[in-house]
Amino acid sequence: MRYVTQKILFFFVTLWAAVTINFILPRMMPGNPALAMFAKFQGQLNPAALHALELEFGFSKQPLILQYLTYLKNLVTLHWGLSYTYYPTPVTTVIAHSLPWTIGLVGAATVIAVIIGTLLGIYIAWRRNGFLDSTLPVTTMFLQAMPYFWTGTMLLFLFAFLYHVFPLGHAYSSTVTPGWNGPFIGSVIGHAILPAITVFLGSVSGWIIGMRNNMINTLGEDYVVFAEAKGVSNWRLMTSYAARNAILPQVTSFALAMGLIVSGSILTEEVFSYPGIGFQLTNGVLSQDLPLIQSAFLIIAVAVLVVNLLVDILYSRLDPRVRTGGGTH
Repeated sequence: MRYVTQKILFFFVTLWAAVTINFILPRMMPGNPALAMFAKFQGQLNPAALHALELEFGFSKQPLILQYLTYLKNLVTLHWGLSYTYYPTPVTTVIAHSLPWTIGLVGAATVIAVIIGTLLGIYIAWRRNGFLDSTLPVTTMFLQAMPYFWTGTMLLFLFAFLYHVFPLGHAYSSTVTPGWNGPFIGSVIGHAILPAITVFLGSVSGWIIGMRNNMINTLGEDYVVFAEAKGVSNWRLMTSYAARNAILPQVTSFALAMGLIVSGSILTEEVFSYPGIGFQLTNGVLSQDLPLIQSAFLIIAVAVLVVNLLVDILYSRLDPRVRTGGGTH
């Protein structure tokens, strides 16, 4: 309980720091979204309307401490302001519409990459110095070294533009009606295949190599050698003795990857015009949409912190040395 309590306290301290930094940074940046909005309407807004916009975007003449308290209140009540890019749509609405697309796309691709990469890492470590062990890590590392946007662009050019196997972009076809119906679900899956492959190719190498190295280190441990000398079957030796312990570092990496899913693969979503949180964040940066940028970064920070807290608690259950101070991760 003391270990869990320490982790929870650290979580809240880190969360407060992230929230505070998120409040300070936009106020240190040059520019004023309200003035940009005023210029957009070419002087059609009077000073009172401009002042209302300043308040709506969180800029006021109040002392900084009062602005900070108002910011905390709005944060808790989910009044995160209006998006400049999609004015007058609230930022919470923009994020609520974008986040499921990112979680569905990047989340599914990441989970598949973790499962396949971990299984392949176990196998090639067990059959080390074989053909797959010599070729697979190098090949996947080569694919991972390619920038996301380049891989996505090449896939888009070959399979969408040149051969018309997959659509060119977006999350679904404009000819289908959104809802839980066959045509819409099929369109969503078809539009997600190329960006999912892009994310998969960019991440699977790390899971393969990480699990392979963990397995090789574990296979050299005394208890594994002793079990092999006792005549334990190869399958049980590989799964129950070696893989079970070698997979522990993968749990930490998986948790971090799950936390970063919320941020999405920004460049991948931009290449495929996929309406996820990364695509909206790019639009917000290009439009100097501070409320949208601020809210997106906050969502990303909270997601990473929550997942880190959960994995710390989970890791303490998987490896008792962590909570007793006998080991680190």
